[in-house]
Amino acid sequence: MSGSAPGPTGLADRIEETLIAALLGLMTAVTFANVIARFVFNSNILWALELTVFTFGWLVLLGASYAVKKHAHLGVDAVLNMLAPAPRRVMALVAVAACLVFSLLMLKGTYDYWAVFADLPPTSGRWFPTGFDTSARSQSFYEVDDIPMVAPLRFLEDLINYGEGYEKLPKVVPYLVLPVSMLLLLIRFVQVAIAIWRGEADRMVASHEVEEELEQVRSQHGGQS
Repeated sequence: MSGSAPGPTGLADRIEETLIAALLGLMTAVTFANVIARFVFNSNILWALELTVFTFGWLVLLGASYAVKKHAHLGVDAVLNMLAPAPRRVMALVAVAACLVFSLLMLKGTYDYWAVFADLPPTSGRWFPTGFDTSARSQSFYEVDDIPMVAPLRFLEDLINYGEGYEKLPKVVPYLVLPVSMLLLLIRFVQVAIAIWRGEADRMVASHEVEEELEQVRSQHGGQS
């Protein structure tokens, strides 16, 4: 039924798409408002540039994992198309294994970077976690340069800053996207790896030109039948 509620996958898609669209809209609105303030009212929105930078960062990082999920990244598959199905699948598994290692390393690095701003211990170990470094110095009092603190986030003052007030937005908020986006990226690569292992796919990303050509061939065969 067309009016039925979306399943878990469809709901997740809508949430991600809505968030990405909202980030793009916010970035555009803030930039436009700052241009009007500057050239019409000879004024300036002090925090506009910094907010735009953070918003763009969220947009890119969240969009990267979503593009993996939707196979929207560009891919070069000229070599894969020359191979038989079995070696093609092996190469795809090797490629996705490299991506999994990359995303695991990025997840560790981004968590360690963000954790000190959240008054949490970063992991120990140079490449892979071997525990938690409880001796790391907390940086939960660090604030951004221009964006003012907003009332709905005042609970962070008691939660991570020992009751001390924030004048600007604490860095823990905008930097949260770092571990979250890398975790999502890892999940996407795991999903791709499972699909390749099960034989549901023979590559990580297909170039859009190939997809269009395949669609044209299907249409031609459908018209001739």
